[in-house]
Amino acid sequence: MKSDPHRFDDLFFEFGPITLRRFFGGEGIYAGETMIGMVRDDRVFLKTDDETIKAYVKEKCPPFTFKKRGTETIVTTWFEIPARLYDDPEELANWTRDALKAAQTSPTAVKKARKAEAKLPRKERHRRQRKRAKARTPRL
Repeated sequence: MKSDPHRFDDLFFEFGPITLRRFFGGEGIYAGETMIGMVRDDRVFLKTDDETIKAYVKEKCPPFTFKKRGTETIVTTWFEIPARLYDDPEELANWTRDALKAAQTSPTAVKKARKAEAKLPRKERHRRQRKRAKARTPRL
């Protein structure tokens, strides 16, 4: 039996449109082409980074874990959202925006983006590099 691909639309309404795609026995939550979370056993997990993980730890939210080859337990950077957020879509939207930022700046995402950029025509590649450099330059 297939799950309803729109069952979380109301929950994420304040954040914006999301899509669900099959992902390792569960579903990935995507904002555009960026995977920001996952659903496993109808529990929602969002991507974290060094900054956002603190809020999850403070709320005693568990990380997503799995057994690798039946022996080693792998702890991921995906954390279950606090139960209170299921009733507070506005606050969930804030947590989801943080997850989007974490996903877009993760080493894997940056590597994937650079790999895709390398395939662009030289002129476009240089334009994007100049744009990134300009964004990094502090304004006085």
